[in-house]
Amino acid sequence: MAKNKASNFYQTQNNYSDKWQERVAQVAYRFNRQYQNQPFELPEEVQAMPIFREWQTGLLSSKTVSPFWEIAQPQKNQHCLDIGCGVSFLIYPWRDWQAFFYGQEISNIARDTLNSRGSQLNSKLFKGVELGASHHLNYAAGQFDLVIATGFSCYFPLEYWQAVLGEVKRVLKPGGHFVFDILNSQQPLAEDWAVLETYLGAEVFLESVAEWEKTIKASGAKVVKRQLGELLELFKVRF
Repeated sequence: MAKNKASNFYQTQNNYSDKWQERVAQVAYRFNRQYQNQPFELPEEVQAMPIFREWQTGLLSSKTVSPFWEIAQPQKNQHCLDIGCGVSFLIYPWRDWQAFFYGQEISNIARDTLNSRGSQLNSKLFKGVELGASHHLNYAAGQFDLVIATGFSCYFPLEYWQAVLGEVKRVLKPGGHFVFDILNSQQPLAEDWAVLETYLGAEVFLESVAEWEKTIKASGAKVVKRQLGELLELFKVRF
């Protein structure tokens, strides 16, 4: 991927600039290409990997989605922020949960899709999606009962997640919960999936669970519950 192209693309979507801009731009570019169904050109050795065939046929998607509602189902009238939300309001049963949905997303394609369709599905529950990165949340302090961030932690180093945890702590109400997933580097598919994602345009950081636990503890958060999947491990924490 042309880094400059990705960076220039993202600069047109955001006005802020900091040390994470290039990394955020790369991830945004990778997912915009996916949302627009653009082809990915991968080397033959990657295409020969079993995990590539699972990705190509759609079988991999069930292994890369974290069912956050199993450990923290949004409750009626709760204000919930989904960071890196993609098109989640169109997929998850927010209307059944009767929870208010807010989103923040680095993909302008996903942001525009949700903002154009979300209010049509439920104008009461859907509160809109902001364009922006996870370490700069465009919301007021103490606004949310629940914050969710799934599917993207592995694209950023732990130093970045220290900033994310600080921002989440700021926007959560006292006693609120943060649910997020990590790529568990000990799982059998982890390394192959990391290779695949890197070739798809977004480098993956294979951090140990122990280092993640240290980062969580250093932020002042306490792990309330966790759940391990085939690739990803869900954490539910409280500050």
